[in-house]
Amino acid sequence: MQSLTQFVLVGRANTPGLGDTLTAIGEWLQAQGGQVCIDADSAASLDVCHLPKIALEDAPGRARAAIVVGGDGTLLGAARVLAPLGVPLIGINHGRLGFMTDVPLRDWQPALGSLLGGNYSLEARSMFDCQVRRENAGIWSALALNDVVVQRGAAGGMLEFVVRIDGDLVYQQRADALIVSTPTGSTAYAMSAGGPMLHPSLAGITLVPVAPQSLSNRPIVLPADVTLDIEVVAGKEMAAHCDMQTFSTLELGDVVRVTPSRHRLQLLHPPGYDYFATLRRKLHWNLMPS
Repeated sequence: MQSLTQFVLVGRANTPGLGDTLTAIGEWLQAQGGQVCIDADSAASLDVCHLPKIALEDAPGRARAAIVVGGDGTLLGAARVLAPLGVPLIGINHGRLGFMTDVPLRDWQPALGSLLGGNYSLEARSMFDCQVRRENAGIWSALALNDVVVQRGAAGGMLEFVVRIDGDLVYQQRADALIVSTPTGSTAYAMSAGGPMLHPSLAGITLVPVAPQSLSNRPIVLPADVTLDIEVVAGKEMAAHCDMQTFSTLELGDVVRVTPSRHRLQLLHPPGYDYFATLRRKLHWNLMPS
């Protein structure tokens, strides 16, 4: 692989001590001959002053890769900006769980040294395009890496929705929410709601109801190339969320349309990355004694 020497740093906002970590990473990369800048929003919230600052949207002209220090939520936010721009990301875990920020904080130096030396692997992850349609016109759109969630508000009562796949009726159902998950997101909210785990290399999506009124309404695994329409027919204070970070409020009759995106997130991994090792470590799977 080609060595990487131009980087943009992204950090989880308002995290005590993280500014010092980003400064240390930036100075170390510069000492190795790298060129480093920092996302302006990260710099402002973490008090990192001496590194050049850029808007994340301008990264392609200044960086060949983004180094994201935080949790999976930080990486999700950066991914929705950088994936359409073709900038790959490496995640350094400064959070709690860290499925995608898979480099432990203590190992940042050898991991980034591997990037500088061209010793890394590149993995592509699928994404969704989400659009809210009202009276047959799009009123809101966003990208999602983990999932699209249609959910009820806090006022109580279930959400009622009609699901169609490529125009064909699947069901009309009542539930607290409906999760449409990528393989990446299958280990997030969808897994907590009882959905299956999908390997990230699979071309598939999962449809997972949350607390459905009908107990026979189970998670479904679908082909990746379908158009999924979720029409809201009853409920209060409803919303559609992408990665639980960006959202649109919904009205009765609105349709949340989920389609495969042409954009794919590129994730960088240092030598020795193993998806199943990550699952064992994060989910506390234990090997049976021999």
